[in-house]
This record gives sequence, structure tokens and C-alpha cells, in this order.
Amino acid sequence: MSNSTLHRAAQSLEAPQLRDTQEAFDSVAADYDGARGNNELIQDMRAEMWRWLDATYAPGSCLIDLGCGTGLDAVRMARQGHSIAATDWSAEMVGRTRDRALRSQVADRVQALAIGSHELGRLDGEGAYDGAYSNLGPLNCVPDLEDVSRQCARLLKPGAALVFTVIGRACPWEIAHYLARRRWARATVRFSRGVVPVTMNGRKIWTRYYTPKEFFRPFAAAFSLEHYRGLCVFAPPPYLAGVRERHPGWYERLWQLDRRVSGWPLLRAMGDHFLMVMRKR
Repeated sequence: MSNSTLHRAAQSLEAPQLRDTQEAFDSVAADYDGARGNNELIQDMRAEMWRWLDATYAPGSCLIDLGCGTGLDAVRMARQGHSIAATDWSAEMVGRTRDRALRSQVADRVQALAIGSHELGRLDGEGAYDGAYSNLGPLNCVPDLEDVSRQCARLLKPGAALVFTVIGRACPWEIAHYLARRRWARATVRFSRGVVPVTMNGRKIWTRYYTPKEFFRPFAAAFSLEHYRGLCVFAPPPYLAGVRERHPGWYERLWQLDRRVSGWPLLRAMGDHFLMVMRKR
């Protein structure tokens, strides 16, 4: 069987999964700024990402947001003076981003586009962008990271940076949480080698989990790895909001520990997510 035939066969299998994922996010777009997609724990993770974005991108950068969701990151970055091409596979999410940019009076700096991260070939501007970022795991839903890498290399200037947060394989909190409840299969779901369905709003989001090394491999030809670290290694993941409510003091101490040591060897491959910074050669 030829490579082109294999590629077409793979695409035919991926298309239904992409539609499932798109429909799942369309179905929750209206309330995704609430507890489902932006509770207080997610806000803390988002704030950590913003700290790295601010440290990475010069003022007035032209950036791509991969998987913009309802536009919280895109609008915040526009308020910081950046110009953002905000892309997402969910048209409903893109509509929310467009509305948020209008309400926030930054619509002149946020271009909201219904383009999935697997469709970046549709985005114009070869060598026009100073960087691209993706927050809280949209790239876990992309079937072909090599294509994402090629398109980012096409769109970005030499020396431009990618800053991604990605859902990782080894989350100590999750393993302990589900083992304590004797949910053995759920405790090990992240170690699956293929895509797995994650349920949201009664629909399926097809998700692939990565170690940092697995995730970086498709980007290695065009990008150098500058830094990576665990995110929520010690701090609890977003679905354990009760920890923050019951033990606010300990929760803050765990976040302080996270910021201080989650870039250390071994620890940097753990966490609910990992954060990775890459630089185009």
C-alpha cells in the first residue's frame, strides 16, 4: 500500500473524530467561561501561561492563538498590545471570541478565524508572525502534529517562539484520585498510546496524551526546545476545585512549590499539563 493511500485512509478515520470534537466544543461554547472551562483553578493555570507569554513575546508582537476557545487569552494579549490571529475548530467558540473582542474594544487587534489547528494551511501570511501559542490542551485533539509543525514553520519568522500548554501523561493527582476510588481504568487512561474519547456534555472529545519528549518530536526538525516544565505537578488539576475551597492556604503553598520546582528533571515531565517553549531555527 502506498504512502498516499495510507494517508487517505488515516484521514478517513480522523474525520469523524474531528467532527465529534468540533460538535462537543460547539455544544458548550455558550457557558465555557464558567465552571466547565474557566473555574478558579483553570484561571490560575491561565495566569501561569500569561506569565510565560509575557516573558517570551516582545511588545507589539503578531501572534497566532491555536485553539482560542472563547477568546480569553486572545483578548488579554490584545490588551497587552499584541495583534492576534485567533483560530479554533469550533465556529461557536470563534463567535464568542469575536464578540468578546468587540465588547473589550480590541476587535482591531483580534482576527477571529474558524480554522482548526489541523487546517493551518488555510492561514495566510508566510513568515509574518512573531510566534504562536496554545493554551490548555487544544493540540491534544490534533491528529497530525507534524503538519502543525510544518505550518508553524511556514508562518513564523526565524527566531519566533511557540509557547504551548499540553495535557500530559503523568498526573500524580489524577492517578491518586482515581486509584483511591478504585477506578483503575480511569486512573491509567492517559497512558493509552492512541486517541481516547473524553466525554464532555454527553459528547466525545478525541484526545491524545503526550510526554514532553513525545510532543516535541514532530517539531524537532524546525524548532529547538528552549524550556519545558510541569504545570499542576503539586497544585491540583482543574476538576479538583474542592481542594482549593477546603484548603486555600495549602493550595497557595502548592502553587508556590509548583512554580519553584516543576522545571526540575523528572518533575518537568509530570503534571496535569506541561508547558513548552520552542524557538524556530
